[in-house]
Amino acid sequence: MEECRLVLATERRLAFEPFSLPALEAGDVLIRTLYSGVSAGTELSQYRGTSPFMKRQWDVENRIFRDGTPSWTYPVRNLGYEEVGVVELVGDSVTRVKPGDHIFGTWNHCTAHVMSETDAAMRLIPAGADPRIGLFSHIGAVALNGVHDARIRLGDLVVVFGLGVPGQIVAQAARASGATVIGVDPVESRRALAAKLGAHRVLDPNDGSIAEIVKTETAGRGADICIEVSGATLALAEAMRTVAYSSRVVAMGFFQGEARGLHLGDEFHHNRIELISSQISGVAPEASHRWSKLRLWQTAVRLQHEGVLDLIPLITDQTPFAEVPALFDRLDKGDPHILQSVLTFGSGQ
Repeated sequence: MEECRLVLATERRLAFEPFSLPALEAGDVLIRTLYSGVSAGTELSQYRGTSPFMKRQWDVENRIFRDGTPSWTYPVRNLGYEEVGVVELVGDSVTRVKPGDHIFGTWNHCTAHVMSETDAAMRLIPAGADPRIGLFSHIGAVALNGVHDARIRLGDLVVVFGLGVPGQIVAQAARASGATVIGVDPVESRRALAAKLGAHRVLDPNDGSIAEIVKTETAGRGADICIEVSGATLALAEAMRTVAYSSRVVAMGFFQGEARGLHLGDEFHHNRIELISSQISGVAPEASHRWSKLRLWQTAVRLQHEGVLDLIPLITDQTPFAEVPALFDRLDKGDPHILQSVLTFGSGQ
């Protein structure tokens, strides 16, 4: 069987590329892809050519972007980071994984993947669970990391700006952490879903200043924590206006280009706002001796299986792999009805 993967040939032009799997060694497993989730934030930044990795060179050692040859050049082959598959074959020495097991992981939008038994055994989806819960292993880890960075205390008032997929997960996780949660988004369907799945209240930013509403209702104090998950600079600006004096704003959104609309001499300066960037390349520093990305991935899957998080309702679109260009076109045009879109393969269709 000829394997195939999705590549970004040039800006806004996708292509399908054949590839060969490596030989199956004694300690490997062959995974046939069933589902692959599309990250509307990260992948659209690649699709549109706005990611900093496609404009500048990332100096890994010094962790700084420099002018020069971009780190990612066309064709881009790393689209996709939330996949689910079924084990098709196992190597002769494999004992902890068997054909028919479902595995989650990151192997891009492609038809199959070879993984070591060690890695596969740590990414097993519980037997009997909807395998699609594995689609939220990575984006769920991003959301849980943001909640950890927020340092939520029982009884806190948390305002979540942006109710796309990561914002929806953050809202559920914040409530599970003991917070009263207000979700903010201009899209009515996203507000309705957040209210159904755990937010105590939802607000439309077009109806008035979120900061003034929250501060009026809290006798001028403001929110204990604000978490910005939209990647919109105006939302980040409003989050800094909404949070209480000397309190924390967690910026999770992937901001593109120049951050227009931030007035850092206003509330940010006068209210001693603590602004934290939360990004999955690292975990909350104070918990890094016990939390890792792998544990975050595993926890995002486990919490769904245990019913703490309910993320399957976030899937709004399931598209056959062959039809992916049309899906990306809809995402690029800003279709507000899409939350989590999923590519389906083979028996997953």
